[in-house]
Amino acid sequence: MQRIRLRYTKRGRLRFTSHRDFQRAFERALRRAEVPMAYSAGFTPHPKVSYANAAPTGTGSEAEFLEIALVEPRDPEALRELLDASLPTGLDVVDAVEARVPGLADRLTASVWELRLDGVAAEEAERAVAAFLAAPAVEVERRTKNGVRTFDARAAVAELHVVAEPGGDVGRTGAGPCAILRLVVRHETPAVRPDDVLSGLRAVADLAPPVPAAVTRLAQGPLDEESGTVTDPLAADREAVPAGHSKAPGAAAATVRTGTAST
Repeated sequence: MQRIRLRYTKRGRLRFTSHRDFQRAFERALRRAEVPMAYSAGFTPHPKVSYANAAPTGTGSEAEFLEIALVEPRDPEALRELLDASLPTGLDVVDAVEARVPGLADRLTASVWELRLDGVAAEEAERAVAAFLAAPAVEVERRTKNGVRTFDARAAVAELHVVAEPGGDVGRTGAGPCAILRLVVRHETPAVRPDDVLSGLRAVADLAPPVPAAVTRLAQGPLDEESGTVTDPLAADREAVPAGHSKAPGAAAATVRTGTAST
């Protein structure tokens, strides 16, 4: 049985696709691409697909991961192209490797998020970020299926800062102000999500954007605490290519540098 690991995106309007909707779309893509899937046993067999740490509905992502099991070997890049062509634009399969090292989920220890706060000036955001980072703990509430839960949103945050646009203008898009935050959050229990950090900013500094934040996951993978870099979780599979096999072109590990870590 061959196992292939894929990285896919949720872009544009497809960020509002729920995880269950994506599962249905992906299984249809598997059938259209005639992928020789392995199936589970029992009365209702289903394709063997493992999803890892999916982003919440309503958030965009450049770094979603899953793993599929095949009964016949396939070239990962050729398979990626077939699946990408079978999915709607916005749900894009952008990377594929053969699984050679166990524990993909264990490598997803942190995420890098971009939070775009329309209507918020950069100076206001910087004051709120400073207050959040200075606090020893920031308690927030989240409603769950078991009721309202209170937990600390500060402890999981490895870094939070205001970033500049590529052109050098900090926090301005279009005609109005727009603060852009870069957030690095460790994957801990309970899981801290970007909206929990936004709730924390409101609690410690009364930061309340006039419109909902546009949130995008830029990367997820192993976190280097010293450098604040989140690296490519598929790099270990590429580096484990058996002797006599050449590595796939462009197989250098993708990283997202987040600046000096703030803990």
